[in-house]
Amino acid sequence: MVKVLVFGLTLRDAVGEHEIDVESPTATTVKKLVESNQAQLGALLPFMQKREVLVTVNKRVSTEDSPVKDGDVVKLSYQSTNASVDGVRDIPT
Repeated sequence: MVKVLVFGLTLRDAVGEHEIDVESPTATTVKKLVESNQAQLGALLPFMQKREVLVTVNKRVSTEDSPVKDGDVVKLSYQSTNASVDGVRDIPT
């Protein structure tokens, strides 16, 4: 079982839950884990494709291609591509 933690209102609203336990009988990647569990996690794919998801595996910054296995904890956090470093939206002038 892989525990997937979803942070950020945008992602949480998309999947409807904060914490999801997902079966993973074999080692896989974060992206494949999401793709193979469409019913629970499929709504995250558009955000991942736009690079709006920060991924950690077992408290280490990772990528969607990082390996995961049974017992791991994956944290997915929303990270808008429209925000500047200080968290304020870029305002066109």
